[in-house]
Amino acid sequence: MPPTTARPVSRRFRVPGPVRRPLRAAVLGAACAALVAAVLPPPSPVALGIGDPLFPTLGNPGYDVIAYDIGLTYRGANTEPLDAVTVLDVRLTDRLERLNLDFTHGTVGSVEVDGSPAGFATVEEDLVVQPERPLDRGSLARITVRHTSDPRGPRNAGGWIRTGDGLAMANQADAGHRVFPSNDHPADKAYFTFRITAPDELTAVANGVRKRRTDNGTTTTWVYRTRHPMATELAQVSIGRSAVPTREGPRGVPIRDVVPAADQEELEPWLRKTPAQMEWLESRVGRYPFETYGVLIADANTGFELETQTLSLFERALFGPAYPEWYVDSIMVHELAHQWFGDSVTPREWSDLWLNEGHATWYESLYAEEGGGYTLEYRMREAYRRSDQWRADGGPPAAPRPPTPGRKISLFRPVVYDGGALVLYALRQTIGTDAFERLERAWVREFRDGTAGSADFARLASRIAGRDLNAFFRSWLYEERTPPMPGHPEWRSTPPQTASPAPQPPAAGPGTAAKPG
Repeated sequence: MPPTTARPVSRRFRVPGPVRRPLRAAVLGAACAALVAAVLPPPSPVALGIGDPLFPTLGNPGYDVIAYDIGLTYRGANTEPLDAVTVLDVRLTDRLERLNLDFTHGTVGSVEVDGSPAGFATVEEDLVVQPERPLDRGSLARITVRHTSDPRGPRNAGGWIRTGDGLAMANQADAGHRVFPSNDHPADKAYFTFRITAPDELTAVANGVRKRRTDNGTTTTWVYRTRHPMATELAQVSIGRSAVPTREGPRGVPIRDVVPAADQEELEPWLRKTPAQMEWLESRVGRYPFETYGVLIADANTGFELETQTLSLFERALFGPAYPEWYVDSIMVHELAHQWFGDSVTPREWSDLWLNEGHATWYESLYAEEGGGYTLEYRMREAYRRSDQWRADGGPPAAPRPPTPGRKISLFRPVVYDGGALVLYALRQTIGTDAFERLERAWVREFRDGTAGSADFARLASRIAGRDLNAFFRSWLYEERTPPMPGHPEWRSTPPQTASPAPQPPAAGPGTAAKPG
């Protein structure tokens, strides 16, 4: 990681003017205190976090980000750092003498707070900002950071993905701050503007709607803006030799895809499936929640797909001969379902990940069943058989163990995918199909553009069902062993091995995608 150019944090003190003799003792005391304060260095900056059970150092206390404005300059080589300017508009929820941002893997050149130079230092993966004066609770502040954004580094670290013709992003779960300074936790959603400058022969696309395209001579600047708040882990920027075919979705929702220009014709049969997939999901959970949608097919071997907001990321190899059509269709629906479950309704803590992945797996399975794949009941019976082993390997669905050190993707275990869908199956068996379908629609309607957790889902389910479901959710979400399946007393879960293998991300196959996101 390149070193950060840090400027010493300093404080200013005013020297008292002439005073009357009766006040001399008090003034001398104050002057001595000021002298001591001037001599002693300020307390050392420290890394902070909001205490997420799985990622305790992510996020920062004391403020809420309202909006990000991220400027990136790409010079044509994805092995070189990008020049960047990130502007954060924040609202102070506490009085802060210092403000921490999550940021690593870039060099900071300067920081300003409300237009005035600020001191800064890096501690672990935090950028600690020292404004000239404390920031008062309830006030607004604009923080401007000039920095680089480095696409080099370990392949599986997250952040930038180097593609065959440029770059794309994969920030889940904790890698947004490897690209830009941020409050990198899904609990703090904000509006985003992206300003991307790249050589003329390349195309840049980002989350949201394109607002402007400016020809600068040998470069072009592309501006995109979201109309709905977004978590940092869902940010997406694609730069490459791309085609951007467009079409219309249900009710006129604009769909724009981003694909390697050389592969556009070959990929078109897959791209034209999206409107029907959107109609299918809308018939089950309600209106699509965002301003646009599309698939980004990257020339990269990622080993996963990802639900970046309004522009889902797929690796090129998924759309080849290795997988049956019904399976690829279902994975496309998995990422599309995330636009409701995970993007619009975002987890308050990473322990609530099962709400994202369980729901996306649920609708993936239903779509696969209709397309000729395995039936939902078969998949859930197999999931039930393996469930105790999954819980032994990675913890219960809503209390997963932290990811393996150095392998953050290991958080995405089967227990939150098929294990999460299994919770939904048991819930439908308990409250009935009609109540379950009303719950699904109410969930994405009542928490749209917000954050919510497992307790919120349990409360809403109890309200819709008209009875207390706390005992149900306590056992299905938090116990070490899988409860009996309602309506299927014959189902059995295989006892876990005494020495269970290390948790692994889901493998490609008909049961789960290659980390479908």
